[in-house]
Amino acid sequence: MAKPTAKKKGREKAKSQLHPRNKHHGRYNLQELIKANAELATFVKVNEHGAETIDFANADAVKALNKALLQHFYDVKSWDIPEGFLCPPIPGRADYVHNVADLLALANGGKVPTGKQIKCLDIGVGANCVYPLIGTHEYGWTFIGSEISKEAIDAAQKIVDANPSLASKIKLRLQVNPKNILPGAIEKTERIHATFCNPPFYATLTEAQNASLKKLSNLNKTPVNEVKRNFGGQEHELWCHGGEGKFVNDMIRQSEEFGKSCLWFTTLISNHENLKGAQKLLEKLGAADVKVKPMGQGNKVSRILAWTFIPAEKRKHWFPSNGEAAKPDSED
Repeated sequence: MAKPTAKKKGREKAKSQLHPRNKHHGRYNLQELIKANAELATFVKVNEHGAETIDFANADAVKALNKALLQHFYDVKSWDIPEGFLCPPIPGRADYVHNVADLLALANGGKVPTGKQIKCLDIGVGANCVYPLIGTHEYGWTFIGSEISKEAIDAAQKIVDANPSLASKIKLRLQVNPKNILPGAIEKTERIHATFCNPPFYATLTEAQNASLKKLSNLNKTPVNEVKRNFGGQEHELWCHGGEGKFVNDMIRQSEEFGKSCLWFTTLISNHENLKGAQKLLEKLGAADVKVKPMGQGNKVSRILAWTFIPAEKRKHWFPSNGEAAKPDSED
């Protein structure tokens, strides 16, 4: 038997860093997934090692896989996204949800809080609506999903409407001012237990297009002559002025205004170089607590940055002893 290459070892190591409660450890059981979504069978092939796989450069194959994963593991009976919108890797998204659950447990006597009164905000919910789909199933939480794209909101709403059990659990809000991240997404009278956010990574459209070319070339093992965005994401999903670093810093500045309305603000940070500046800004603004949680997602390493303005002694009041969250005192 051939020894695994260094590159393969790296992928296995990253995969092994998935959260213990993540349902996606190890290889996909494609035959089981085909039972959930029969159209996946069209895309399954046997690779040179004799193992079943799909072509991850094929947008239709990736979407069929996501449909199967969401139905098999999260009881999502109907899921689809318009062509050209982000089709996210489900294991990594699930990992983020489980890590936030652990974060909330810190103020709840070590017990992960469950139930509909745990309210989360997904900033940039996208057409795929994946964080709310996973969070409602795994923990019974409710979600607000904010989005600057009307097309994405409409697509996400179709997913909610096609799964009647989600109607009372997921509410979607169009962010009318694209410069705002939190204003318009959170009402100051609301109480949000945690935010989720996948910031746009690139600073320009050209950067995003070049990255798409490189990704597709690597997947196909051959040069690609034109940018294919059929599963890479829309422009607003991939880039914004100033890139990830500016987006996260803007979110941090805006979070100060909602410091009593949200227990934990969290966001993914893909570029480690953006972490130091964010931590310095949080220190300047007087955050009560800041945490960084590394995550391994396939061959990609990322991290969750989490911060709160709620003092440690007051966080427990967000969770009553019966396991469902109470409304915090107004002074919090």
